[in-house]
Amino acid sequence: MTVTADPAYYQYMVNQGVLDPDLLPFPSRVLPRRVALSGDRVHIGRRSASRGFVPEIDLGGPGGDPAISHIHAILIARPDGTWALVDPGSTNGTTVNGTADPVAPGVEFPLRDGDRVYAGAWTVIILQKG
Repeated sequence: MTVTADPAYYQYMVNQGVLDPDLLPFPSRVLPRRVALSGDRVHIGRRSASRGFVPEIDLGGPGGDPAISHIHAILIARPDGTWALVDPGSTNGTTVNGTADPVAPGVEFPLRDGDRVYAGAWTVIILQKG
């Protein structure tokens, strides 16, 4: 999978009035990164020293997305080799493929190769096999 910042998603959030670009500007430099999916569960979020939690996909830290919850979403491996997304109740929600409606909290949402998962202020996670 690829994790990066999406300027079009950020602009959409600004246009919807969800973000104030003066308070939360788009990052000037974010390099896409490849992440291999492994295990039964992959947590997406921000590390929390006080909770002793480090997600497999950490979207916090310098240059990170401040609108990501500590446990923003979880990718769950399915027996057929595909993945499902669960939003455990993140503050800002999670959407897939640009839909306006967020994924319902606590409900497994099946993902396909090429799906785009949007979270936080500008993060997009693109599922890619191999």
